Amino acid sequence: MQLTSSSSPVQRGQRSLALTKQLFVFLLSATFLVTGCKKDPDVEPTPTNTLTAVAGPDQNVQVGQVVTLDGSASTDSKAAPLSFQWAITRKPAKSTVSLSSPATAKPTFTPDETGEYELELTVSNANGRSTDKVLIAASVAQPLALTSNITVKTVLNDRVANPDLPDYIVTKSIVLTSELTINPGVVVAFERDTRFDINDGGVIMAKGEAGKKIRFVGVEKTKGYWVGIMVYSGSNANVFEHVDVLHAGSRVMLSGVKASMAMFGGNKAQIALKNSLFSDNDGYGLYVQDGAILREFAVNTFRNNTEAGMLMDAANVARLDAASSFTGGNGRNVVEIFGSAIRKGNVDEIVWTNFTDNSAYRITADLTVSNGWKLNPGVTIEMGRDVAIRISDDAYLSAKGTPTQKITITGATRTPGYWRGLICYTTSPQNVIENAEVSYGGSNAIVSGKKTNIALYGAKATMTIKNTKISGSAGHGIFVSYNSVLNSDASTVNTFESNAQANIQIEK
Repeated sequence: MQLTSSSSPVQRGQRSLALTKQLFVFLLSATFLVTGCKKDPDVEPTPTNTLTAVAGPDQNVQVGQVVTLDGSASTDSKAAPLSFQWAITRKPAKSTVSLSSPATAKPTFTPDETGEYELELTVSNANGRSTDKVLIAASVAQPLALTSNITVKTVLNDRVANPDLPDYIVTKSIVLTSELTINPGVVVAFERDTRFDINDGGVIMAKGEAGKKIRFVGVEKTKGYWVGIMVYSGSNANVFEHVDVLHAGSRVMLSGVKASMAMFGGNKAQIALKNSLFSDNDGYGLYVQDGAILREFAVNTFRNNTEAGMLMDAANVARLDAASSFTGGNGRNVVEIFGSAIRKGNVDEIVWTNFTDNSAYRITADLTVSNGWKLNPGVTIEMGRDVAIRISDDAYLSAKGTPTQKITITGATRTPGYWRGLICYTTSPQNVIENAEVSYGGSNAIVSGKKTNIALYGAKATMTIKNTKISGSAGHGIFVSYNSVLNSDASTVNTFESNAQANIQIEK
């Protein structure tokens, strides 16, 4: 049996049209449904944090170098003031550093170990807060070796930031015959038994600063490790200012003397010394030979030297200043003066000052005075065994103390008859001893077979002595030779004590 459709072509077309309409309606409805569910675009909220922390650029520095951080470029778009807070977020394992003033825009710190230091800056105010980090990388520069003489103009720079580490190491003794400038902060370390000679033609200009001293030290920080500095140069440009000289004196340098610095008199060596330290040396801090010149001398310190702070000639003593210090652990806390003379020169009167730290002058051999010589109130002079002071013709001694600052002339050891005595040959009316103490003389006869603390000798030799204690002589207190003149009231206006013979012996 054959099957056939009962629908006509017209009916089939109508059904197809109806289906198409239904599909259109469905798609349109779906479109409306999707369109109706779509959300409006997202709107970002206006930020309230308007701050931007800027910790500054990363830095490469040296261990021991002061690092300044800088957060001053941090901003607030509303121009409100900022509060700063820095913190170390990472540092080398052995480091113990901390920040100074961490609540400021520019704190500082000093790296104490090699490695990286990470620091975080936080800025804040009522508008919010912001952070930023900076990296500081610390390393150690290596010293340079000085192995040859300095024969051309040379400058030594501060290469290593850590002041405890050397910038240069002297591996063998060197000689300077040209101009050498040493900049602030330089540390020169000397190997064992090396020395530094500043010869004729050489000029040294070592000017440090109070906070950046120049230092001459031993590679090992022990007394007597290296020899010292020998100055032969007579240049008037030689200067040490804010300089430390330490650990010298391993060997004799000049005239059988050990010293951290020695000045040769034959060449009229000269130097200016200011605000400098001579310490921890095996020997003297400074030796000034007769003929050498201390061009300037101010606020220097001598301590922990095995001998005295200084050994010098009498001619340079007048250049010493009251503020310099010679006490503090020296073998002898004095300024030692070897046998020499106060000669006539460009000034009529040579003045010896009193030191603020009350250091004494110690005269180790006979002193001859050929010029006006003034001792300021408070001066103490200690005389070596059997040593004499001689005031020659045309000279005078003016030793005027005060009731509270007496002048003292005594023995280095306070025992009767330790030193020889003071003898005056001059007729000058300026010979005066007043408000003083003169003691422990008379070790040997000083004139006419007489032992005494003070002697006047020669035709019209003259001296006025008042308000003075004269004691401990192994002979007379005062001896006045025939035709010499002592103030007539000397026996009543002075004090005499423990003299072995007459307090005043006047030769008739």
